[in-house]
Amino acid sequence: MSEEQEQPEVPTAAATEGPERQLYPEDQAKVDAFLKRGVNSVERKPFKPLYLLVMLIVVVGGLSLFSQWLAHQAGVY
Repeated sequence: MSEEQEQPEVPTAAATEGPERQLYPEDQAKVDAFLKRGVNSVERKPFKPLYLLVMLIVVVGGLSLFSQWLAHQAGVY
């Protein structure tokens, strides 16, 4: 055996994935059908973080006022 004997290259994860890797047409059809059904095809409204913040402040404020009223009714204050 010579020292210059070539070893077969083992494909890495990066070599086996990527845009150059193609599926058989029947497998691609299955993937396309899966992506078009269920949760993958649901249209969603854009996320509004300001709306979430306002709703959080309203709910926490409402619960705070309710707890103050409840404490006043129980005679704690």
